[in-house]
Amino acid sequence: MSWFQKLKAGLSKSTKKVSESLASLPSLSALIGKSKLDAASLEDVEDALIAADLGTASASRLAKALKAHKFDEPVDENSIALALADGLETILAPVAKPLVINPENRPHVVLLVGVNGSGKTTTAGKLAQQWQADGKKVVLAAGDTFRAAAVEQLQIWGTRTGTTVVADATGGDAAALVYRALSQAQAEAADVLIIDTAGRLQNRTELMEELGKIVRVIRKLDAAAPHDSVIVLDGTVGQNALSQVKAFSEVADVTGMIVTKLDGSAKGGVVVALAETYGMPVHAVGVGEGADDLQPFTADEFAKALAGVSDA
Repeated sequence: MSWFQKLKAGLSKSTKKVSESLASLPSLSALIGKSKLDAASLEDVEDALIAADLGTASASRLAKALKAHKFDEPVDENSIALALADGLETILAPVAKPLVINPENRPHVVLLVGVNGSGKTTTAGKLAQQWQADGKKVVLAAGDTFRAAAVEQLQIWGTRTGTTVVADATGGDAAALVYRALSQAQAEAADVLIIDTAGRLQNRTELMEELGKIVRVIRKLDAAAPHDSVIVLDGTVGQNALSQVKAFSEVADVTGMIVTKLDGSAKGGVVVALAETYGMPVHAVGVGEGADDLQPFTADEFAKALAGVSDA
């Protein structure tokens, strides 16, 4: 199965939500066979896209794009899907930026942050596996010292991928662990240090302060680090992801996003809302448990999968 096919299958619930929202519009069904969309239809389209978790700003922009779109053939469901995909790609293309390791950084530090259950530990393992396969020396830091399961999970990934894992006993000082991991990665001239952190709700002040401490400790050893501060977002939370990005950006200087579990709900449209709201790089998206189910984010494929276009 190609990545597009896997992505399309993973986004099928979200695609269905978009297509069913559009198909249910009486004003739109009345337009089938005509050459353009009228004002009433466009308003309905905007409402349908908001209902599909694309956000108000994105929905408004997409409706305007559909209004300006020149349909070469009479309007039908497929032509609307193609036009919608074009509009989505325009929004998504500027933020589709893969996570690139700079060889001048020894190591290139990637800090993973986010709320509980967003998929940070699994994402750390998948990234380690991919970069190890590319011939890079990777060190994993088990900075989620609250959960014994997180440390164990990361150690399993380490064994599976041949990656060094720096870990402490459960309940240890996360900032001290991160300091030790970065010192070790520097001494070993590692290419990449991936730092997993404990999940924390954005309204827990003391936990957010601890994350700030981790960032300060990293910068004592390398003033330019973390080179990437990536928020891992659970794609099933919908619009709540927007407030998470805002809160974590204030503490950890978030530079990019990875969206996981997009196969778990009909809320995949939130990726569009995130792109429209923050204009921040979306590095990768995940649609499954396997290491190869996390792939660099590509605007055209995501747009076509979400809009329900049959072929990439």
